[in-house]
Amino acid sequence: MNKIESTFKPMSGYVGLLLMLILGIGGIVLGIMLKNPAIIIIAVLIFLFLSIGLTAVSPNGSRVLTLFGAYKGTVRDNGFFFINPFYKKQRISLRARNLDTPPIKVNDSLGNPIKIGAVVVWKVKETFRAAFDVDDYQSFVNIQSEAAIRKLAGQYPYDDFEDEDTGQINHLTLRSGGAEIDEKLEDALTRRLQIAGIEVIEARISYLAYSEEIASAMLQRQQATAIIAARRKIVEGAVGMVDDALKQLSAKKIVELDDDKRAAMVSNLLVVLCSDKAASPIVNAGTLHN
Repeated sequence: MNKIESTFKPMSGYVGLLLMLILGIGGIVLGIMLKNPAIIIIAVLIFLFLSIGLTAVSPNGSRVLTLFGAYKGTVRDNGFFFINPFYKKQRISLRARNLDTPPIKVNDSLGNPIKIGAVVVWKVKETFRAAFDVDDYQSFVNIQSEAAIRKLAGQYPYDDFEDEDTGQINHLTLRSGGAEIDEKLEDALTRRLQIAGIEVIEARISYLAYSEEIASAMLQRQQATAIIAARRKIVEGAVGMVDDALKQLSAKKIVELDDDKRAAMVSNLLVVLCSDKAASPIVNAGTLHN
């Protein structure tokens, strides 16, 4: 059997219908003239049989034709056609379709249970493969899409937490990967679905969350990570401000500070700048030494 799709060019349905009417009406008239009911019955039966061959193909539709198990070609042109009544005509839509996979529970690369779902836009590209290389191409798309999502989720972590074993940061994650993660999902689906002649137009993550049993703990961890990152930025800024203040005091000779006073000033400034609450100023009416 030829494993490459071929295009079938059928006869116009209007021409076929006209020939059918001529044959049917001619047979009926002949039967009446000869007063032979058998001719009329045969003419009607032939007309009804030939009418099976009348087929309309809508835009972005197709008909896969087989004759006693042998593939004869695919009709991709839209219109009204007459096809051999003995041909089996399998309807396959060439329109783009959406697959919205429900969130499934999987483990990410760090073993954390998460829920992930995706939206896949696909269409049939090769009707021969869709019709004969798989049993049910729509079910094939559904199952392979879920399998690709599971494999992708197991290759990357949900978030870029520091790995306790390696001390490394996973820069590519499911949550922040964005277009790169979607591209990897699309490539995986393309490889899996090409056996069925399916073209993947677009694939993207549509739902991503921690599973219920660890969602609360992971939320606290995310909050702690955000707080630590914020405090680190605050400390970096405060150290820069203190260093700048000491340099300006020294350059402008506003006050001379020994090591002890310098240390005390640094400590006080860091407390004021790094505190998460507003500082309460105290006015010193004496000297710097009292």
